[in-house]
Amino acid sequence: MSLSFRQSDILNMAKQNGRVAVDDLAAKFGVTVQTIRRDLSELSDMGELDRVHGGAVLRSGVSNIGYEDRRSLNEGAKTQIAQICAAEIPDGASVFMNIGTSTEAVARKLLTHKNLMVVTNNMNVANILVENPECEIVVAGGILRRSDGGLIGNLTVSTIRQFKFDYAIVGCSALDTDGDLLDFDFQEVLVSQTIIEQARRTLLVADHSKFQRSAPARIASLRDIDFFYTDSPLPEDLARKLVEWDTALRVCT
Repeated sequence: MSLSFRQSDILNMAKQNGRVAVDDLAAKFGVTVQTIRRDLSELSDMGELDRVHGGAVLRSGVSNIGYEDRRSLNEGAKTQIAQICAAEIPDGASVFMNIGTSTEAVARKLLTHKNLMVVTNNMNVANILVENPECEIVVAGGILRRSDGGLIGNLTVSTIRQFKFDYAIVGCSALDTDGDLLDFDFQEVLVSQTIIEQARRTLLVADHSKFQRSAPARIASLRDIDFFYTDSPLPEDLARKLVEWDTALRVCT
C-alpha cells in the first residue's frame, strides 16, 4: 500500500516529534478527525506508527516509546489479558511482577485476591496494590528509572535472588518471530532473567503490538515461559514451536 501525500506528511511529522495528535492534524490539513483516524489506522497497519489515545506515536526501534503513550496503547486488550491472567493466580500465592504497563494492568485485577505476597521492581505496581489490604508488598530496591517507575541494577537483582516465587508475571517490549523476548534496557533484561530463574512458573503478558516491534536486547525465549497471554493468534510457525516447547498459549479475546 502506497502512502498518500497527507500520510507522508503525517509520517514526517511523527519522525520529527515522536508523536502526532488527531485534532492537531485535522486542523492542519483541514479535514475531519475521522479522516485523520483512518490515515493513522492505515499507517499503523503498514507498520509505520502505533496508535495511542488521541493520536499515534512513531514505532520504536532501539529506544522505547514514552511510558504514558504505552499506557494507552491497546488498553482494552491489556485489560482483557490482565483479567484472564489474574484469574489463574490463586489466593495465597507469592508473585513477582516486573516493569511494564501490561503487568500494571494485571496488578489492578489482583486487588480482590487474598493473602498474596507480591515482590516487584515496579513502583507503579506497588502503588496500585496498596489498595489491597490482603496483599503484602515487597519492593526490590535498586536504581529508580524516573521515566517509568522501574527499579533496576545489581541491588534489584540481589534482592530478587532472596526469593523463590510461585509465579512470575512479566512483560516485554517486543517479541521476535523466532520466539525471543526482547527489551531496550540491558539492566532491565538482567532483572527479568533473574525473575524467570527464581520462579516456579513464569507468565508472559504481551498484546499483539509486541509482535510488530523490535528491540536490541534479548531476555529469554518463549521456550522458558510456562504461560503466554496475548490477544491475537500467533503465526503458524511460532504456534507450532510453543507446542514443542510445552508453553501454554492463552488467546484472550
